[in-house]
Amino acid sequence: MVRVKICGITNPADARLATELGAHALGFNFYEKSPRAVSPADAWDMRRKLAPFVSAVGIFVNWKPSAVTALATSLRLDAVQLHGDECAHHVDDCSRRLPVIKALRVGPDFSLKEFPRYHSACAFLLDAARDTSRPEQFGGTGRTLDWSLASKLVASYRIILAGGLTPENVAEAIRVVRPYAVDVASGVESRPGMKDPGKLRAFFDEVARAQCDPA
Repeated sequence: MVRVKICGITNPADARLATELGAHALGFNFYEKSPRAVSPADAWDMRRKLAPFVSAVGIFVNWKPSAVTALATSLRLDAVQLHGDECAHHVDDCSRRLPVIKALRVGPDFSLKEFPRYHSACAFLLDAARDTSRPEQFGGTGRTLDWSLASKLVASYRIILAGGLTPENVAEAIRVVRPYAVDVASGVESRPGMKDPGKLRAFFDEVARAQCDPA
């Protein structure tokens, strides 16, 4: 079964609808430069109302491990996603307290040597390479990555596929990659930070279709 994480949740209505549609995890973004950033207070208000068995994941970009674990503990997050340029030691430090998802950006210079460096991570989120014209943007670009490369990694690592997924392409992405989970933010939005109910429903419909018809 492919799991679904809806990332960049900024308001209770989106959190509730994503949960009702079957999201396994919701992502709360604490990167202050993101249009999907939320305050700890707002994240807690949504997190404490989550249905049982729906995971809350905090997204952090280049925070100190002590700050990551302190906020994650206070908000009772189930996991943290390190989406910046964190070194292996920072991943190790966080993983002693919480499950860590390490985001890796797949571009022309991507190296498989990245994976052994972050051996303590429980999963890897593959995102598209950063737009060099917007170095402050660490995700939510709407750009896809090389699915054929991702498909070769699932046998060795727990892969969460992100990067440009939409209702139009998620079924094909699942068939090609067979990931542990898919992650979407901009692909189901009406504008940055606001989910589109129709796109959300269509996304979940396509995920279900891909799993019923894997050919």
